[in-house]
Amino acid sequence: MPSPALLYTRALPGGGFVVIEATEVVGNADTTLHAALCVERRVDPSRRAGHAPPVVAEARGTSPAQLLEALYPIAADNVAVAQHILLWQARRRPSS
Repeated sequence: MPSPALLYTRALPGGGFVVIEATEVVGNADTTLHAALCVERRVDPSRRAGHAPPVVAEARGTSPAQLLEALYPIAADNVAVAQHILLWQARRRPSS
């Protein structure tokens, strides 16, 4: 599997995109894959330079199909994407 392998992508309404990328976990005796669901909200490609899109959900599995089964329901649903962005933002907020 090339690293990272693109498993899914779609445009977001109003601009930006959602992707699911998979990488092989190094150091395991068994083949384990890690997938990241990234959401790029910046419409202007020039504003994307130097900024990695937020990873709003992750999964591990032994096949690309397993990873898609875990993350596709989020990636394909605009409301679920928005909810996961809010959760990602909440995790980044400093504790008071």
